[in-house]
Amino acid sequence: MGNLYGIAVPHPPIILPEIGRGEEKKCQNTINALKELKEKIKKINPETLIVISPHAPLFSDVVAVNINEKLNGNFGSFGAPHITFSYQNDLELVQALLTAAKQEGLAVAGIDESLARAVRVPAFLDHGTMVPLYYLDPEQKYKLVVISQGLIPFSEIYRLGTIIREVAAELKRKIVIIASGDLSHRLTLDAPAGYDPSGRYFDRLMVDIFTHGDPWELLTIDKSFAEQAGECGLRSFIMLFGAFEGYQVRSRVLSYEGPFGVGYMVAEVEARGEDKERYFYPKLIAKKQEEIKKRREKESPYVRLAREALETYVRTGKTITPPDPLPEIFKRKAGVFVSIKKDGELRGCIGTIAPATENLAEEIIRNSLEAGLHDPRFEPVEEHELDELTYSVDILYPPEEVRDLSELDPKKYGVIVSKGFRRGLLLPNLEGVDTVEKQLAIAKRKAGIAPDEPVKIERFLVERYF
Repeated sequence: MGNLYGIAVPHPPIILPEIGRGEEKKCQNTINALKELKEKIKKINPETLIVISPHAPLFSDVVAVNINEKLNGNFGSFGAPHITFSYQNDLELVQALLTAAKQEGLAVAGIDESLARAVRVPAFLDHGTMVPLYYLDPEQKYKLVVISQGLIPFSEIYRLGTIIREVAAELKRKIVIIASGDLSHRLTLDAPAGYDPSGRYFDRLMVDIFTHGDPWELLTIDKSFAEQAGECGLRSFIMLFGAFEGYQVRSRVLSYEGPFGVGYMVAEVEARGEDKERYFYPKLIAKKQEEIKKRREKESPYVRLAREALETYVRTGKTITPPDPLPEIFKRKAGVFVSIKKDGELRGCIGTIAPATENLAEEIIRNSLEAGLHDPRFEPVEEHELDELTYSVDILYPPEEVRDLSELDPKKYGVIVSKGFRRGLLLPNLEGVDTVEKQLAIAKRKAGIAPDEPVKIERFLVERYF
């Protein structure tokens, strides 16, 4: 495995002369670095390029792998339809990867043209894939595999990278892994996503990680910090480093620049032999288990009931009953939301605005099962996941109508927007929801209400328990 090779590359279409029309010269360091990598790849002469792209079809609960026989695309959406790509998919490698991921219990699925149409996502190559290939493989002579990111836990993304390496080794397939991703989109006041000082800190961290070849800070990064920085390629980079699990590496940053308020880094990682000290996955799992153990030692009675309700049902198919005799804290009636997370990512959230049962215990049991098994955004929770889940319970106070937006505060109040039979609710103090405008926009979207439609607005307080 000493010849395993991977790279991290940005994907701004503006670096193509046909699209940039002179503006690409502001990214000359990036272009020069990509051309250098092209020569390196030519010497390696791989059979297959594996591209991990944040702009391939993205799903909240699964990593998608393109299973079309032919992989085609062009830059028509960027005004250059004459720049086309057509690759043969390495379906043998793809099928082996899907099989191995399934055996490992990872959320990975194939997506073809018909499924893409059904779920209304593009079936053709995305610019996160095509921009790097424009420079790295201008002759389009290799086979290709395209993998999306997927909003699944970092630990699973990292493990998938290891499986990519293992499957390629079993097939004796020579590969190059291309982790496509820009860095922060918030480096300057005129940046596409606006300015945030965390952007520069994020970019410095990524450059440092690839300079030293140490993925631990990547795996344990504060997700709210990464989101605030407006990152793009974090999950691609995690999957890339996963392929080097258990190996000493030589890692090098070839270039970094941010001429348009977006960070562009070009880096390479190369295996240098096995290293027993570089098995990060077991350390990551142990860290997560310890954190969950400490959290459960301190969990409130409400959260304990929600957790026990879902665990019991998933393991036995039986619904628990409220404690008997019923403790005083469970005797009141109120609306309740149960939120379930896995590795910091939402895994299910369902609740009631007003009480639907006789007491809080019944309300929590009911909504815990709904959140874990019937949230339409996710597959039902499976038994192997139970030890990785964290829970929170929100007990809602009765809503009150809002007459002026100044009465809202997304940190303190949740909101309910309604228009006829359509109604959307958003809980307070949610990560990334820091303005009234954003809170209302999300609540309207959940209700299927257009952004400019007038609505009735209500606010409510909650008691949140962990």
